[in-house]
Amino acid sequence: MAYSVSPIGFVRSCFKEKFAIPRQPQLAPAARGVLELVAPFDQGDAVQGLEQVSHVWLLFLFHQALEDTPRLKVRPPRLGGNKSMGVFATRATHRPNGIGQSVVKLDKVEAGRLFISGIDLLDGTPILDIKPYVPYADIVPEACNGIASAAPVLIDVEWAEAALQQAHGHAQRLGEPLVELIVQCLAQDPRPAYQTPQPEREYGAQFWDLDVRWHYPTPKRIRVLEVVPAGA
Repeated sequence: MAYSVSPIGFVRSCFKEKFAIPRQPQLAPAARGVLELVAPFDQGDAVQGLEQVSHVWLLFLFHQALEDTPRLKVRPPRLGGNKSMGVFATRATHRPNGIGQSVVKLDKVEAGRLFISGIDLLDGTPILDIKPYVPYADIVPEACNGIASAAPVLIDVEWAEAALQQAHGHAQRLGEPLVELIVQCLAQDPRPAYQTPQPEREYGAQFWDLDVRWHYPTPKRIRVLEVVPAGA
């Protein structure tokens, strides 16, 4: 039996590409975006009462990872990408129906628009549903997960002086906590875990309309080299 679903809105996100997006929500509080609702949900009636809620669950589509052939096993980044597990034991993006879920902070509610933060969503992500976070029901004190028992260990992030000046300037232009966003995302070490970074190799990702480039002076330390307009 097949079912069809339609997006109720789309996320306009600080993340313009998949690389360097946090692997879970809430790991980068400075990661912000706007959920723009589509008709008929872009009316104030659809979000009435939501201003009383601090966080919401978003059900969404991994629109850049949809696959025709379901996977039974995947290689989660959390395990270094070199160990396979059953797809239902992971939160890998390769889902049977491409459906993901994230709990995000709700910063502001407007008719047709929700301002959200702590996101792990790519720009343009289609949203299928919104549900309010209910602490007494959603928090399970005795819950455990032997695969992911704690947040990833953060690594040090340092700045080239010119890159930090660039970031502060663009943060003022964007009206966004850009320095915090870059640090929070890079501190989680976005490179594949099986990869040993060499000091001469540069990495890059796009945040908002900016290209951020960095390297690893040592395997457990990142140095941000530049923050420049995308495509410059």
